[in-house]
Amino acid sequence: MDEVKEACGVVGVYSLSRDFNVAHLLYDGLLILQHRGQESAGISVLTGKSIRSIKGMGGVDEAIPEESLAKLFGNIGIGHTRYSTAGSSNEANIQPYTIDIGDTQFALAFNGNITNHLELKKNLIRRGHTFTSDADTEVIAHLMISYLLESDLNYNKAIERTMELLEGAYSLVLINNSGQLYAIRDPLGFRPLSIGELDKGSYVISSETVVFDILEINYLRDIQPGEILLINNGRLEPRRVFESSNSAQPTAHCMFEYVYFARPDSIVNGISVHDVRMKLGMNLAKFHPVEADVVVPIPDSGRVAAIGYSQQSGIPLVEGLIRNRSIWRTFILPYPELRERYVKLKINPVKEAIKGKRVVLIDDSIVRSTTSRRIVNIVRKAGAKEVHFRVSCPPIISPCYMGIDFPRKEELVAANKSVEEIKEEIGVDSLGYQPLEGLIEAIGLDRSRLCMACLTGFYPNMKAKNIKQKKLIHKENGGFIDESSLNRSRC
Repeated sequence: MDEVKEACGVVGVYSLSRDFNVAHLLYDGLLILQHRGQESAGISVLTGKSIRSIKGMGGVDEAIPEESLAKLFGNIGIGHTRYSTAGSSNEANIQPYTIDIGDTQFALAFNGNITNHLELKKNLIRRGHTFTSDADTEVIAHLMISYLLESDLNYNKAIERTMELLEGAYSLVLINNSGQLYAIRDPLGFRPLSIGELDKGSYVISSETVVFDILEINYLRDIQPGEILLINNGRLEPRRVFESSNSAQPTAHCMFEYVYFARPDSIVNGISVHDVRMKLGMNLAKFHPVEADVVVPIPDSGRVAAIGYSQQSGIPLVEGLIRNRSIWRTFILPYPELRERYVKLKINPVKEAIKGKRVVLIDDSIVRSTTSRRIVNIVRKAGAKEVHFRVSCPPIISPCYMGIDFPRKEELVAANKSVEEIKEEIGVDSLGYQPLEGLIEAIGLDRSRLCMACLTGFYPNMKAKNIKQKKLIHKENGGFIDESSLNRSRC
């Protein structure tokens, strides 16, 4: 299918009140973040002195029966909703992971992709570690085990040592049975992670700020790239211990969060996703004008861009395509004939809005082109006089290794065909992509702060040797971070 397979979503809750049960808040947070992954979900809560979990395959309401939340009474917890980018889709890979080290327990969940996880895993296996899954999350867990044992169960040191070795994208939440909640973000800040205040001394961590809006939580700020934020005894203890050493690439915020992944009512890296998508649509109308009768969004991520296109062009917006919201994941179906059938079940035209009209279709991206071609065919059969296709994202020409499951380069239509060839392939009268400069202008960040590797083929340098540690004083030991530790051999 043409659909981009989503990233994961994480949420964490810390309440200062031991009478407050965080399980229901975690559950609601995961429901809100379910657009980021529908393969599996899980919740882990500190109940007394031990961490308990409920998790399963499927969407949140299927994986975690709401009546089971009573078994997870506690004031600290984390949750996860998953789409697999590293590791297969099975029960062994469901997060959060819970680890026991003697009397110590911790649970972790993350969004991202560790690009060197196979190398790290091989080294850990040589040292006697045994793995039960093929997910990169378990590699993080085993690194934490090693460094907790080396550091006499010092979580701050273990997290720093683990971050030294990780390459790639990660926004991570971790709880332990000492009553602490950690929020951790990679040094280039690929994936979003934010904190909100539930009450004085009580906090919520979330992949997207929309969780704060809907659950009436006061949004505070983003977790900074390279930051380890500890919530302990109702206090925030932030430490930004890593930062990019490359002045030409200070951050690498994923541009696709703005184009597709994040909900339009979220704030990502301080920027409104809704506003970005409106500007993307307006830019499309400026760069690729056309004489037409109606603008039709391809639901759902093309909707806001379509509004922008309509406002800029003056062409009226109509809801010409209706999505069946009970069908989530047509991309997992194994046979082309099944995928064809489910596209028909998923998208239905409003014939009265389309028949005899010159239609501008607005979508967020074209990946393989298969779904785009099928939707165009649906619109043509509904009686459209002309079909013009506008894409709010520039052409995708390279795979992503940072947590977005784009196909191989050979399967990416824009990597192998010209715009004119794609136009003919999907069967439209005209085709216009967002130019790269239009995307950058709409987001409002300097291009040096964005990861656009899937559009340019240029991948930010994420090697550990190219990341320097910032010399910050440790409250716990009064000393400086040891920069020589960066030269340790892997595991």
